[in-house]
Amino acid sequence: MAALLEAINIKRKMYFEFENAPFYCLESEISTPTARGGQTLVRLKMRNLITRAVFDKTFKAQDKFKEPDLELDEASYLYTDGDGSYFLDQASFETLTLNRDMVGDALDFLLEGSILQIHKFNGNPIGLQLPAQVELEVTYTEPGVRGDTASGAVTKPAKLETGIEIKVPFFIKQGEKIKVSTETHEFAGRA
Repeated sequence: MAALLEAINIKRKMYFEFENAPFYCLESEISTPTARGGQTLVRLKMRNLITRAVFDKTFKAQDKFKEPDLELDEASYLYTDGDGSYFLDQASFETLTLNRDMVGDALDFLLEGSILQIHKFNGNPIGLQLPAQVELEVTYTEPGVRGDTASGAVTKPAKLETGIEIKVPFFIKQGEKIKVSTETHEFAGRA
């Protein structure tokens, strides 16, 4: 039997099951009563891992949740077509299909053969987890011109090999590999 978690023990970045769906805790706030006999309440900002919806909900401190049957399996990205995105499970060598909602904006960072983590709930794929940073090549950017920094423009737009466009420092050149944060979609350094 899966362990039970009390609402008061759920912290940021923890997973729990609520109403037969897996959730990820984004924020946890505990409010203790000032009056005698009042109940301690826990407000959780949580993301449904299946629907990707984010909302706040308040629970009593002693409310219990199951630990979700979540797995993180390593997979490599194969390709995307009209039916979805395809990944190869690195353990079972089974092809997994994720629809557009499950993939979200991850395609901005995926190249054929990229290794990432696939979330599975009760054995079924429900989404993916990208690394914190990915290395991508700059396919187009204007050359940096000496004196551009005088106007305060220390960044310029650059198009990357996946098609995403981000702001990069003016010294980055076309053909260079850079690191990009998958969370903020921002330049994170040279590769």
